[in-house]
Amino acid sequence: MATTENTRSDHGNGRVDVSTAMRNAAEQLAALLQREPDSVSSLNATDDGWTAHVEVVEIEKIPDTMSVMASYRVRLDGQGQLVGYERIRRYSRGQVDR
Repeated sequence: MATTENTRSDHGNGRVDVSTAMRNAAEQLAALLQREPDSVSSLNATDDGWTAHVEVVEIEKIPDTMSVMASYRVRLDGQGQLVGYERIRRYSRGQVDR
């Protein structure tokens, strides 16, 4: 289990570091949705914590390019705890943004 010391940034501001924030966003969303995340597509520091976009397979299909994916916006506080999430997009895995 991670200790408080090794999950904090070196800046002494009490904020978790970027890798911990990314891991926490994926793990905490997975626990709520009961689905494993496929990837974290973005992670940004905010004034009060972090915002991440996490991609999740919502409906698995064969071939997998037909699976239904969802992108969730996940908000974490400065200590890396989930404070909110919302599904912002659904799409087929094979779909390419233009």
